[in-house]
Amino acid sequence: MLTNLSFEVRRGEFVSVIGPSGCGKSTIFKLAAKLFDVQEGTILVNGENISGQSGYLGYMPQSDLLFPWRTVSENVMLPLEIKGGVTKEEMKRLATETLEKVGLKDKGEKMPGELSGGMRQRAAFARTMLTGSEVMLLDEPFSALDYLTRISMREWLLEQYEREKKTILFITHDVEEALFLSDRILVITETPISKLESFEVPLGHPRTLRDLTRPEIVDLKDKLIDMLRRDDI
Repeated sequence: MLTNLSFEVRRGEFVSVIGPSGCGKSTIFKLAAKLFDVQEGTILVNGENISGQSGYLGYMPQSDLLFPWRTVSENVMLPLEIKGGVTKEEMKRLATETLEKVGLKDKGEKMPGELSGGMRQRAAFARTMLTGSEVMLLDEPFSALDYLTRISMREWLLEQYEREKKTILFITHDVEEALFLSDRILVITETPISKLESFEVPLGHPRTLRDLTRPEIVDLKDKLIDMLRRDDI
C-alpha cells in the first residue's frame, strides 16, 4: 500500500529502491508500468502523465519470462513485433546487434533452455533494451542466481549502464548490490509507504568491487542496514 508517496528520478540516473520483503517495492514498478491502476495521484515521465503514453519504459521482472518455444533471438525481437512497422530482416538485425552488446553473440539461435541463468537474464535485458525506452525498471533481476553469477551480472549491468546511460530504477533487497550499482539509493523507511529516504552513493564511474571497501561506503552500508532492521517497517 502506498500513501502520499512522492519521489523523482533524474534522466540518466541509476537509482535503487531497497526495503524489506513484502513492503511494496514491486508495487511501485507495477504502477509505473501500468500493470496496476493508479487510484489517486499521477506518475510523470518527461513531465507527462503516463496515462497518455506508450513505450515510455522497459520493464524487466524477477523472472526472465523467455518463451521456451522461441529461440533467444525470437524472444528478443518480441518488443519490435508488438510495436510493428519493422520488417523481419530489420528485427533480426537489431536482435543480433543487441545480443552482441550484452555478450550473447552467436546465441540467437539457441533455445532458452540451453542457456545458463545468467545468460537468460542477459537475453531478457536485451529484450528490454529493444523496447527503445529511455527508462528501464529492473525488479530484482539477479535474485534467483547463485552468488558468483550475481557478482558477475552486477559488473555486467554496470558496464551496460555506463555505455548506454539509460535511466534505471532498480529494486533489490541487497544493500551491497545497491551500493555497487547506484548513483542514489531510495530507502523505504515506513509502511504503508509514504516516503523514500534518499542517499547519494559517493562513488564515480567507472567503479569496481574493491570500491565497496572504502570507509565511506562501509559506513553508508552499516547505516542502511540499521535502517532496514527497524521493527516498524
